[in-house]
Amino acid sequence: MRTRNQHARRRGGRAAASFVAIASLVLAGLTALFATGSATAAPTAGSYSLSNAGSGLCLEVPGAGTSEGVQLGQRSCSGAANQSWQLKASGSGYTLTAAHSAKCAGVRDASTSAGKAVEQQSCTGGAGQVWTLAQVSGDTYQVVNANGGKCLNVKDSSAAAGALVQQNSCDSVTSKRWTFTAAGSTPTDPPTDPPTDPPTDPGSPPAWPTATSSQAVTSTMKVSGTYDGGLKRFYGSGDLGSDGQDEDQPALIELADGATLQNVILGSPAADGVHCLGACTLKNVWWEDVGEDAATFLGSSSSLVRTIDGGGAKLADDKVFQHNGGGTLIIKNFQVSDFGKLYRSCGNCSTQYGRHVQVQNVWITAPGDGLVGINPNYGDTARLSGVTIYDDGDRDIDICTKYKGVTSGEPTKTGTGPDSTNCLYATSDITYVD
Repeated sequence: MRTRNQHARRRGGRAAASFVAIASLVLAGLTALFATGSATAAPTAGSYSLSNAGSGLCLEVPGAGTSEGVQLGQRSCSGAANQSWQLKASGSGYTLTAAHSAKCAGVRDASTSAGKAVEQQSCTGGAGQVWTLAQVSGDTYQVVNANGGKCLNVKDSSAAAGALVQQNSCDSVTSKRWTFTAAGSTPTDPPTDPPTDPPTDPGSPPAWPTATSSQAVTSTMKVSGTYDGGLKRFYGSGDLGSDGQDEDQPALIELADGATLQNVILGSPAADGVHCLGACTLKNVWWEDVGEDAATFLGSSSSLVRTIDGGGAKLADDKVFQHNGGGTLIIKNFQVSDFGKLYRSCGNCSTQYGRHVQVQNVWITAPGDGLVGINPNYGDTARLSGVTIYDDGDRDIDICTKYKGVTSGEPTKTGTGPDSTNCLYATSDITYVD
């Protein structure tokens, strides 16, 4: 600044000097603006959710854990307590306290190193738990640790649910930017999860239909548009003549993206049932003796919605519906008996997604192992309502089972039962008829 003013004086007078001084101040202000964001004040003390600008997912304590040292992660915004953070003034910055555990977000070992985990810790007010906010735009900020000057960041800039959070050098990468939203205004459903139907009294299950005729299938039937079978029975023959659990069997029927299959009975042997390649609708489809699976749902888009409306399945040694792709599966007005699992989000697919299932107005007859199995570590959700279970006096059928999904090897079971984040139902949604 002094050098510029002296240069202005040498060029001739106070006016020039004043002009250059003002220009210098403006330039300095603009430099500060672009370095730290606009001059708008940071959020005031209060409760917020923090969604990552790179992924759109919210900062959370995984599994709503309350233990010391749980590394923070990101997941679909749910408004749950483990995604709600209390912003409290502390020294020259703020602490972030998880609403469910009353523990603070802090850098592991108060490290100043890039790549160090950010975890929940007992609140001490130490520098490793203090964060300053550098505004990028609007309600979006870099969250900078006061101890090492590094930014809250999603590891590897991942957009996947379950990705972990660490600190890293501050730059313009979007995974180092967070939008603050007042707690209570975050959505209660993932954006790919369509609204559920209003709950109804399911009454008694409809009677199983009688086939109008039968037809052997020797190679996979491929369906696009709408196919109405008029309640004809299809069964496998030749290469499709298996009803076992051998992996990678071909399907009896393959549905193109957007196809509808209705009024069809699948008899035995059923091979691998129906494969749905994208969005699809199965209406009044019945499986008399499930083969490997009744239906498998593929496709990578998170916006895909598949609907099973009506119909039923019997004698499934393992899964009825296998969800390997992304998106949402809706199962409603459906009945199942003598089965392993009604629905399973793939536990060990080489490519994993956040998957969502809605189970509405269904009739379940024991024996069976479980209704739904999901992977919370990938952001899966299950919503259940209007479930009636018959002949399960010992309550052996698990309603919602949680696993730690993997991309190779075998998933591990982590729990069962309702919660506020992934297994979304109340005891009143389940009715037992013994």
